[in-house]
Amino acid sequence: MGDRFYTIGMAGHIDHGKTTLTKALTNIDTDRLKEEKERNISIELGFAPLKLKSDIQVSVIDVPGHERFIRQMIAGVAGIDLVMLIVSADEGVMPQTKEHLDILSLLGIKKGIVVVTKIDRVDEELLELVQEDIAMEVEGTFLENAPFVFVDSLSGKGIDHLKEVIEENLTDVPSRDAKGAFRLPIDQVFTVHGQGTVVRGTIYEGSIQEGDILEILPQGVKVRARQLQVHHEKKEKGFAGQRTAINLGGVTKEDVKRGDVLVSTQQYSTTSTIDISLQALKGLDHPLKQRGHIKLHLGTAEVYGKIIFFDRNELAGDEAETILCQLRLDEPIVTRRGDRFILRRPTPVETIGGGFVIDPNGEKYKFGEQTINLLERKKEGTPLERIIDTLKEEKFLSVGQLQKLADLAEDVVSAALEELRENEQMIETEQGEVVLTSIFEEIVELISRDLEEFHEETPLREGKSKAEVLHSLKQSYPIKLLEFTLTKSEQDQQLSRRGQFIALAQFEPHFPKKWAKRMEQVVNELESQGMQVEAWEYVVGRAGLPVNFQEDLKHYLIRTRKVIALDEKHFVSATHLRGAIKNLRDKTNDEFELQDAKEVLQLSRKYLVPFMELLDQLKLTVRIETKRQWQKVEYDKWIQGK
Repeated sequence: MGDRFYTIGMAGHIDHGKTTLTKALTNIDTDRLKEEKERNISIELGFAPLKLKSDIQVSVIDVPGHERFIRQMIAGVAGIDLVMLIVSADEGVMPQTKEHLDILSLLGIKKGIVVVTKIDRVDEELLELVQEDIAMEVEGTFLENAPFVFVDSLSGKGIDHLKEVIEENLTDVPSRDAKGAFRLPIDQVFTVHGQGTVVRGTIYEGSIQEGDILEILPQGVKVRARQLQVHHEKKEKGFAGQRTAINLGGVTKEDVKRGDVLVSTQQYSTTSTIDISLQALKGLDHPLKQRGHIKLHLGTAEVYGKIIFFDRNELAGDEAETILCQLRLDEPIVTRRGDRFILRRPTPVETIGGGFVIDPNGEKYKFGEQTINLLERKKEGTPLERIIDTLKEEKFLSVGQLQKLADLAEDVVSAALEELRENEQMIETEQGEVVLTSIFEEIVELISRDLEEFHEETPLREGKSKAEVLHSLKQSYPIKLLEFTLTKSEQDQQLSRRGQFIALAQFEPHFPKKWAKRMEQVVNELESQGMQVEAWEYVVGRAGLPVNFQEDLKHYLIRTRKVIALDEKHFVSATHLRGAIKNLRDKTNDEFELQDAKEVLQLSRKYLVPFMELLDQLKLTVRIETKRQWQKVEYDKWIQGK
């Protein structure tokens, strides 16, 4: 048990002896401030290490009891493993006792001890009445079956027994996750002379060691952990559950405040829209309206915002109930699924309820049952279901991004992905991104259907341009996913890339049956006209081809090398052109002029000039003033069809 660390919180009404009890347990006075000493009340959180007989490590938090300092109280108990509800024997249950009990229940505290203090001030009969009164108050709460311990902190009576009860109750409390990404909500910031800025808090999860590069959120400031202290003892490492002070390099005291969160870099992000499960208390002074102003207490943070309902226009507070809703916050916070919170009304001040975060990355939803059903799935879903829902929503994510958005531990994500992998429900890229097989196949189906229609309408074209294929899909799918889909579909021989065009793998350009004869007529006519062909528009016009097919046919014939463009208007049969070039080469010297070509080919200047320019374009000849020189190497390659 030596590697287990726990935090115990004290809660209860003002002046019921929380600080005195803390001193009796730990020998440390947690009232640090001058004002606290003068007024004999706790204003800020007090912390002290508690030594037990076993080597279990415990921190005790003494929270303020006065209703004005409820914020500090919430910040203190938010990270505790076990609570001691402190009730003075001479006063019994008081207003802050009830409010603290409500808050503890709403924060999901599962384990506690009822400690009755100042027993020296009452007789046995009154003590029994106080115990009955407390038992009635905690009935139906997590403290219903909690042990009662009676103490006199000043004389030390009952203190040793209380320590034994604490130890017994911590044995079955699960330890915090020390393997996850580091997270410490900051509740204190101060400066140590010669050291610089120090922050303090309870490590919620993960671990830290000296030298770690960390990040303060929501500011996004990078810092280095220079030194660590746990209960004033220098340590090289800190673990989840430990009360830890961290000397930070790279930041001043003015740059950090209570409510900020110290985290591992690139492991957490901020959010201002969160989906929540809210356990609303009965008996609100006034109904909470749709988009009503709220104050969120989460961890050590306090943030204002608005509440969004999806199944009602107000929360009446006539009865206690659990509702699914959303918070839209005025400032970004750091949170994860399952984090507990308290919701209060800013004015008039009252506690609305509490609950836990369903999704730290909420979106704008429509009012109605469909959204409630979605939130219900998010709330009750298994890790695998949450990962599938996240991938359905985001489409294409790295494992790290998926872990963040699904808000799950690394090992949980790995196990879920392995299950998806085994069931062939997921496809991975070489770079580590993942996509659900169903989404990948959905995109392939959309592209295939689009190309089928395109091939049917334009059978002469080689394919559709990539930009056109992706244009309508970019609104619904990340471009990286679309690029990956094209690449993998080509590897799977579903699609084919042909230069800048994309086609179905089995598709080959062809004459459409309806116009096949007329297209063959065009080809035959070009063959028959030899080198002195009519302009293209006359040839296709006589064939009676629709305008949209005329251009497609021209490009098809050029692409398949059945014709070659002499100029913009005239297209000659490739067979005739090849014959003309060979004839000219055979009957001229290595160097010839325009007149020589005219005598050999018997062409008018209208066709001869573009023919000669074509020879230059094909690099078969080089023009030098009025003469042209044959390029033997290029000519030999061309004549052989290379």
